Formats: sequence, C-alpha cells, structure tokens
Amino acid sequence: MNPFNETPKKIFNCILDWKQLKPVPYKKNNIDPYTKTRIILANGSEFESVWFGHNFSRHCNNNDIRRSIALNRQIEQQQQKRISALKPIDENLLETTISYEQLAVDLTAFMAQNATCKSFKDGLDFALLEDFDHLYRYANLLDHDLGIKAETLVGKYTEIMPARPTIAHHRHPFDNIKFSVSENKLDINTLLHSHIITAAEQQTMNFYMNLGSFYFNESGRKLFSEIGMIEEQHVTHYGSFLNPNTSMLECNLIHEYVECYLYWSLINDEKNDEIKKIWEDCFEQEIAHLHSAKELLQKYEKRSWEDIFTFSADFPQPIALKENKDYVRKVLQKTVKLTSDKEHYQDVSKLDKSADFFKYQKIVNKDEKNVSSHLIIQQYINSHGEDYRYQEKQNPIKELQNRQKDNIDLARK
Repeated sequence: MNPFNETPKKIFNCILDWKQLKPVPYKKNNIDPYTKTRIILANGSEFESVWFGHNFSRHCNNNDIRRSIALNRQIEQQQQKRISALKPIDENLLETTISYEQLAVDLTAFMAQNATCKSFKDGLDFALLEDFDHLYRYANLLDHDLGIKAETLVGKYTEIMPARPTIAHHRHPFDNIKFSVSENKLDINTLLHSHIITAAEQQTMNFYMNLGSFYFNESGRKLFSEIGMIEEQHVTHYGSFLNPNTSMLECNLIHEYVECYLYWSLINDEKNDEIKKIWEDCFEQEIAHLHSAKELLQKYEKRSWEDIFTFSADFPQPIALKENKDYVRKVLQKTVKLTSDKEHYQDVSKLDKSADFFKYQKIVNKDEKNVSSHLIIQQYINSHGEDYRYQEKQNPIKELQNRQKDNIDLARK
C-alpha cells in the first residue's frame, strides 16, 4: 500500500465528539498482552506527533501554516485521548509498566531482526538487553509488593530474567550520541522503524518521568527514577539516528507517513475486533493528515512527496508484536558485556581506564548500596530466598545464573 494514493476524508470530518473519546476499556484479565502493548505504542506515536506539532508551531512565523498544523494537532490529541482511555481504571501503575517493558523488548526484537541498516540494528540490539533487564527489575518489584507474577501479564510470551545489569546502563551522555543516517539515503524500513522506536522510547521516558513518583512506596519511586534516567538515554540514542537536516514541513510529512504505516500495521496485527475498529478510524484520520502535510509542502516549499520519498513509498511488511525468546537469548549471549563508547559499542573490559563511562559510573554509582535496581533484587532475595524469574531454561550467561545474588559487575567493571 502507498498511502499517498489513498483518497482522504476532509480534515474537518475527522473531528470526534465526546462520546467517541470514551471507548469501553479493555478487561485487564482477559485482554491479549500484545493488544495492551499496541495501545501503548499508538499512544506514544500520538504523543510524538502532538509535541512535534507544538515545536513546529513555535518555530514558524506563518499563521496559515500554524492554523493547519493546529487543526491536525487537535485531532491527534483526540486520538491520543481515545487510545489512552482504553486502559481500565483497575490496572495499577506497575501492571501497566510491565506492558511498557514487554513492548520495548518485543518491538525492538522485531525491528532488529528485520533491520536493513547495520548501525541501526546494532543500536537496537544494544538497547534491547537494557529494556529486557528493566522488565526483570520491575517484575521483582511487582511480585514483592503486590504478589502478582509478571509472567501472567506478559502471557508467557516474553521471558523474565536478568540481562546486562541496570546498574551498568548508566553512561556518560556523550556515549549516547550516534551517527545520524540521512533519510535521503535510507530504505523505507529504516526510515519507519527509526521514527517509531524513538517515539516508543519517548513514551516510556515520559511515563516514568511523570507517573513514577506516584508509586506507593519509596523503593518503587526510586526504581522508576533510576530507570527513567536510562529511558532518557534511550531516547537520545535512538533520536540521534534521525536525519537532522530535514525542513519542518518535510519532517511533518514524514511524521504523518509514519503514523499511517503504524496504524496500518496495528490493523494487520490486532485480534480484538473492537480495538481494531479504533485502529481503522485512526488510519483514516492519518491519511487525511498525510495529504494535508503533502499540500503544505507543495504550497510553501514547491516540493512533492516524491521529492522526499526517492525510494518507493509502498509500505514494507507490517510491524508484528510476537514472541522473540530465542532472538533475545542470542543477543544476550553476543552483546551482554558491551557498553556504548561514543558512536560505537565496546566490551567494557577493553575500555581505557580514563573512559567517560567509568567517570560517570564513579559519580552516580559511588555507593552501590544506594542503587535502586540492585536493592530491589536484593530485597526480593532477602524475602523469598531467590529472585523472581520466568525463564524456560537457564540464563545463557554464567554470571547471571545465580538466583541468590544480584550481579552488579557484569558489563561494568
């Protein structure tokens, strides 16, 4: 499908009334785990679109353009409210968090396995292990505080066990910047996936930034704060792959194109008929937004969409959220000891002693006993005798097999 060939609705016909903004929430004990992750993914895409629109408007002195962007943004806000309302009131903060981390693991794994750009694939594989370890830390908190096994929330589609320890994720900001990949030279797959993963990680960052302090005890609040800082690193990491040389109108067109592809993917992947109908409605709205963006580019920059999409604008295969246990284990075996070193990735044992990584670690982790991600696991072990895991076989990394002690040296010392 090429969305530029679709006939759009009139923009004004995309506006919803209040009743449409309040769909029936899903039942948390009956819903498929991947439907929950698709809702989070769509929510993140809408957040990115809204804030890009605000940023565009604040850097534009043409009020006709600003009005057009404002109209689209108002509809994007309605989409976000409708999607967000699908979450039920009885789903607690930590249960939602488990779905956020499952999304991060299985979305990243899907993209890495389908990546066509080596540097982007390397970046995906690197961050994958960090989100996988975050899932393990939150799962231990969930069972310790609420007696809920995270394996029931992830539907046993995603294993839960330690990976590169969270304490080793704390890096100097300089090491999170990568080389951007020019979108004029990108294939369509990399263009789409780099934008979507950036928006998804940004949604997670914002969720932890704003809601983590609402957790009901101090150990949980501290864990959200720590992992929220790592999500800041992930947004920087993925965002640096994007082309910084696009004009705002060109970037506007790309944003709308990416959203069309995302909703088309969700339609293809969704099993829940009621929620699929929402994805279909959103897809129609995004087609209208895309054609509006196309007209702005043509009118004010005298460029067509073909000037931007020098490769085919036909959608590649849709994103599919599914089990990736074998792939995650493979990445764990190959990359667990890596850290980021400026634009590259390096085994920690090969870093110079003066590396920025060690300087930063010395500051933030000067007292390991105060690092929340470590304390959560030790707290669980002290109460239960061993950590909480859901694994189908033993962890492939020898240093991570001991369930009576949390490893905080791997990939760090």
